[in-house]
Amino acid sequence: MKTSTKVISIIVAVLLVAAAVFCYFKFWFVLGEGVKAGELNQIVYKGWVWKTYEGRLIQTGFRGNKQGNGIQSNEFNFSVVDKDVADSLMRCSGKLVELRYKEYNGMLPWRGMQRYIVYEILSVDSGTVTSTIPFITSGEEI
Repeated sequence: MKTSTKVISIIVAVLLVAAAVFCYFKFWFVLGEGVKAGELNQIVYKGWVWKTYEGRLIQTGFRGNKQGNGIQSNEFNFSVVDKDVADSLMRCSGKLVELRYKEYNGMLPWRGMQRYIVYEILSVDSGTVTSTIPFITSGEEI
């Protein structure tokens, strides 16, 4: 009887350690860090139980070599944990911003609805987006 209790407790201990390691790598391990730049489309404070700050950054770019595809816009959806950063971003809607973020494997409801968590604003530019792409109308360059 003592041996079976010992085996069961070892199995339970191994399962608890495995669950702890899984949770760490899924929710707390920082998979990557980086910087994204683009036009801040929106930042909102929402949620059913845990209210979180959720934002969207629009990045312009080119699509691949598929026929019929020209310029595309890439959306970068992110969450913000720091209230001061979120308040600053709420005053930047429509402006060009550069944001520093961390990427996680999973999301936690109290941390936000996205895997990407913005924690710093690097720059804000109120100027308009300039493009080096020539606009063509009626066969002539403008």
